[in-house]
Amino acid sequence: TANGQVAYSIAEETERGASVGNIAKDLGIDAATLSARKFRMITGSSKQYFNINASTGAVSVNEPIDREQLCELKSACLLNYELVLENPLELYRMEFKVLDINDNSPSFPLREYHISVPEFLSPGARFTLPNAQDLDEGTNGVQNYTLSPNEHFHLEMQTRGDGSKYPELVLKKALDREQQATHRLVLTAKDGGDPPKSGDVPVVVTVLDTNDNAPEFEHSVYRASILENSPTGTLVVQVHATDLDEGPNGEVTYSFSNTTSADLQRMFLIHSRTGEVTVNGVLAVQRPLLEMLIEAKDNGVFGMSSTAKLLVEITDVNNHGPEITITSLSSPIPEDALPGTVIALLSITDKDPGENGKVTCQIPANLPFQLKPSLENYYSLVTSGLLDRELISGYNITITATDLGSPPITTQKTLSVQISDVNDNPPVFSADTFDVFVEENNPLGAFLYQVSASDPDMGDNGRVSYMLRNSTVAGSALASFLSVSLANGSIYATRAFDFEQLRSFYFQVEAKDNGSPALSAAITVNVYISDQNDNAPAILYPTSQNGSVAVEVVPRLADEDYLVTKVVADDEDNAENAWLSYHLAYSSDSTLFRLAPHSGELRTTRSMRSTDFLKHKVVVVVQDHGDPPLSSTVTVGILLADTLPQVLPDFDDSGEPPPLLNATNIYLIVSLACVSCIFAAFLLFLAIVRLCHCRTCCCSSCCCPAAKYEKYCYSVHMLPSSHLPPDMLEVTGVGKLTHTYLYRASVGLGPGNSSI
Repeated sequence: TANGQVAYSIAEETERGASVGNIAKDLGIDAATLSARKFRMITGSSKQYFNINASTGAVSVNEPIDREQLCELKSACLLNYELVLENPLELYRMEFKVLDINDNSPSFPLREYHISVPEFLSPGARFTLPNAQDLDEGTNGVQNYTLSPNEHFHLEMQTRGDGSKYPELVLKKALDREQQATHRLVLTAKDGGDPPKSGDVPVVVTVLDTNDNAPEFEHSVYRASILENSPTGTLVVQVHATDLDEGPNGEVTYSFSNTTSADLQRMFLIHSRTGEVTVNGVLAVQRPLLEMLIEAKDNGVFGMSSTAKLLVEITDVNNHGPEITITSLSSPIPEDALPGTVIALLSITDKDPGENGKVTCQIPANLPFQLKPSLENYYSLVTSGLLDRELISGYNITITATDLGSPPITTQKTLSVQISDVNDNPPVFSADTFDVFVEENNPLGAFLYQVSASDPDMGDNGRVSYMLRNSTVAGSALASFLSVSLANGSIYATRAFDFEQLRSFYFQVEAKDNGSPALSAAITVNVYISDQNDNAPAILYPTSQNGSVAVEVVPRLADEDYLVTKVVADDEDNAENAWLSYHLAYSSDSTLFRLAPHSGELRTTRSMRSTDFLKHKVVVVVQDHGDPPLSSTVTVGILLADTLPQVLPDFDDSGEPPPLLNATNIYLIVSLACVSCIFAAFLLFLAIVRLCHCRTCCCSSCCCPAAKYEKYCYSVHMLPSSHLPPDMLEVTGVGKLTHTYLYRASVGLGPGNSSI
């Protein structure tokens, strides 16, 4: 074993299953990994002569080998195999040398040979005998010839100019056709095997009595060279033989010897008269040197012949283009493959020999790949740079192989290599931060915003899911405020926001792909809560306790523009929703007080008078500028006093006119109406009585209040109380009856008076 190559020797015809060696042991490979590494044997032979045990690495014979059938006449019979292993990709060459055994006997091309010998030939005349053929090589080939005993003939071995030997039949005693016209001999060829094998052929010698000279060639060996693409009819060589005889016995006819193979006789044609050898077909041979035997025979009755050897050298022309074979291809390959990763194993061969069969190979220079020579005629396609599927997802690599012939022949083959995705790109947001504006008092589950991240990877590596990063907002978990859709990044509110409690906050949304390992990116989302007018103004001063009216004490004779109090209010809303204005909704005396609409200061509009009521009540409305506006009211009781009284009066109904038709007023009105009706009826009764009395007495003075008669006299006077003495009956009106009236009734009975 050397340099990734192991050589074995095995005798031909070795039986099936016989052990040859152990490839795992010889190459230093762990036999247990052969199956996992998908080992395979590659050969150009049509048959698989050897097997490798996947468990032990043992190499055994799969089919017996016939060396002669496999290698024909080659001196060395070699079988070349390539062992390909994956994960990682490795290539080893195995060479099996098939050793010859003596399994073939020598044989002759014909079953019987006939030789015609003129009887007048003198001893020493020679006749060429056929060569035996033995498919075995070396010492197992033909080593010697023997001839059956005969008194007229014996056998001698001759050597040609190229060193090859051949047998000749030598006449050792003159023939007498009249005594014996035919001699039957047996020519035996023996090889050098152990034990030796032999083959024989009958040689029939017919004795002639004419034509005693055989043709002779000018050269025993002819050499010629032609191009392998020579067309039909191309002259190869012209042979020439002479015969000293005259007439028909000296006329020579040329032909190929019977020992020349039929294939060569079809490729070449020899002219029987001129001896010109020409091309007769396509020179489809792999051997650079062809050997043929040409026979020259005269036209005598008993024609004599001789042979010469023709060696034809086939000069190669560049008529075969390189052949590119993809032995192994790994596709797709991950985009994170390191430079130097083996992608494919190529076999590039050219059937032409010599320079015409030498090949250069290349790929385009702008690709992240390169070709590296491996074993003989093998190249490895490896990565030479970094790959990025997001930029280029696949490559069509054109392999160009050019031989060194003239003109050169170029062959191209395109490999399609796909790049598989790895999770090398994290999700990417379009911005670093997002701002979200939301109004407070939003409904639960309200959609706030949708974040979106892109991932150029494909499949699970590019499918993005979203989640909230754990954090707290105002001391509470973020999940109690927001939720995010895992699939599309939509953000929803899980509670209603309150601007007065939380005006803004931020959180992070994480986008994570589904690769392994997963990659992620985060974005900060700022949430700004917009104010709504959802808070009415709060009265800070003056304040009331338990529903009572706030009381302010003002000097009895306070001057004009005296500051009675300042209404202080606050609104938790923001901006115009918190802009406050102050208004008087009610004042018991609208001419006495005024309110500043912006400051909330309550001041007197004039100086106090002694005739002013001591108690006043005002209702102040504080209103914001929201849409719609909200308001709050406060009732302020104002007491005109120079000193603070120990007990504050009740301001519940002071200075504020009660309703016209409340229950008390209705009762008073009904009572007064009843009393008035009764009183009117009483007065009417008195008037009737008095009228009746006057008519009776015929006293017209009885109707006069000043009359002093004993008749009854009635009078009723209704005067304002300011014109009556204090001892008169006083009835004070209640409710709307704010004036005082005195009712005086007098009943005159004669000169006496009665007052009610």
